[in-house]
Amino acid sequence: QLQLVESGGGLVQAGGSLRLSCAASGRTFSRYGMGWFRQPPGKEREFVAGISWSGSFTDYEDSVKGRFTISRDNAKNTVYLQMNSLKPEDTGIYYCAAEAVGWGTSQYEYDYWGQGTQVTVSS
Repeated sequence: QLQLVESGGGLVQAGGSLRLSCAASGRTFSRYGMGWFRQPPGKEREFVAGISWSGSFTDYEDSVKGRFTISRDNAKNTVYLQMNSLKPEDTGIYYCAAEAVGWGTSQYEYDYWGQGTQVTVSS
């Protein structure tokens, strides 16, 4: 089992920034591709960003490109999501997830999930 715990969510005004963290424990973190997903109110969970096990490759949902940055520190067993220029439509519960093969955009590819952290962006 790989345990994932997100932190860093909160309430921020539009245009502001937040940095989410996801701490992993239980298995070899560096063997997993990691992803960030979010679930807006009343909507289904959606892909936000993904990163390969080494950190060499990243992928972003179109609406966050240029504003969000995913990164990881394998020495600290942690993946991050730096979110800048936040918009009200970025509001939702943000989840990190781990995938044994790849770092896909589909939630069904991921094997382990955190409990989520709430991000609320006010206008």
